[in-house]
Amino acid sequence: MNPLNETSVVRSSEDSLFAQGTYKFKRLRTPTNLLLMNISLSDFLVSVTGINFTFVACVKGGWIWSRATCVWDGFSNSLFGIVSIMTLAALAYERYIRVVHAQVVDFPWAWRAVGHIWLYSLVWTGAPLIGWNRYTLEVHRLGCSLDWASKDPNDASFILLFLLACFIVPVGIMVYCYGNILYTVKMLRSIQDLQTVQIIKILRYEKKVAVMFLLMIGCFLLCWTPYAVVSMLEAFGRHRNMVSPTAAIIPSFFAKSSTAYNPLIYAFMSRKFRRCLLQLLCSRLSWLQHGLKERPLAPVERPIRPIFVSDGCSGGRERPKKRVTFNSSSIVFIITSDNLQHMDVSSSKTGSESQVNVIQVRPL
Repeated sequence: MNPLNETSVVRSSEDSLFAQGTYKFKRLRTPTNLLLMNISLSDFLVSVTGINFTFVACVKGGWIWSRATCVWDGFSNSLFGIVSIMTLAALAYERYIRVVHAQVVDFPWAWRAVGHIWLYSLVWTGAPLIGWNRYTLEVHRLGCSLDWASKDPNDASFILLFLLACFIVPVGIMVYCYGNILYTVKMLRSIQDLQTVQIIKILRYEKKVAVMFLLMIGCFLLCWTPYAVVSMLEAFGRHRNMVSPTAAIIPSFFAKSSTAYNPLIYAFMSRKFRRCLLQLLCSRLSWLQHGLKERPLAPVERPIRPIFVSDGCSGGRERPKKRVTFNSSSIVFIITSDNLQHMDVSSSKTGSESQVNVIQVRPL
């Protein structure tokens, strides 16, 4: 299987589990997790809409889709990528005002942040649709993106501002916020008057959360920085074909696989989310087992040991024994002393003068 397709399947499964856990468990519905849900949504949309065209192109050995599909592929991948990096910047700012300025954000702030992120991303990815640069095939011809190699001053100005606004600025915000967070936590831990059990637990928790988000940002930058460097070489290099297709395809695929790591990092480092995820998986397994138990099963013939019944009212004379065999989980037979006929339990009346032997047989 193509690694790109495997990444798409993994991302879809991870994002689905994260969304279900956040929806089902109320303790996971926090402003911070709303921002994480926004990243998960953009990652899921990339795996559904943005990566399938590239996967088919890899199988066919080249781009086989129309010009409109190429524009959509470039637009969607750029849009969801900017949403992810800007949401990571928003998460860094949220932790910054929480730790450094001791302010707690609420859901209205988180919803406004999500709305501004999508609007900001749409503005920058919509500009090429109206003539400021364009979406075209990349050098390796397996996917579409901005026209990085264009030497037109109008296109070059967009590339420069795009890299500044959608990569350098959010990375600068993250570095500034987490630098101040780690510095503040270190200062608070050095003050002896604040060394209470509760304060130590809070600082330990904030440091763990900061490290988790730093790890997410580090993975994102590790995957996207090579792609950004290659794009800058294409845009500002002296030669138009400065980057070969082989050198361009590896950073491109590496960048598109970056979104598979965020849910794994969050599940690995968040104890609360791990517990909720285990509860969700256990409830699914118990529901499946319950459904299998309720499913009607076909009757199974089980061997029954033959039972020999003798008449107890024979007046000392031993009568021939009757062999009775049947299949059931629990059946009651009444065998009379006169003719050894099988009768229903309800037919036994107190007024009957014949002596009966009641035998209940269970299967082995």
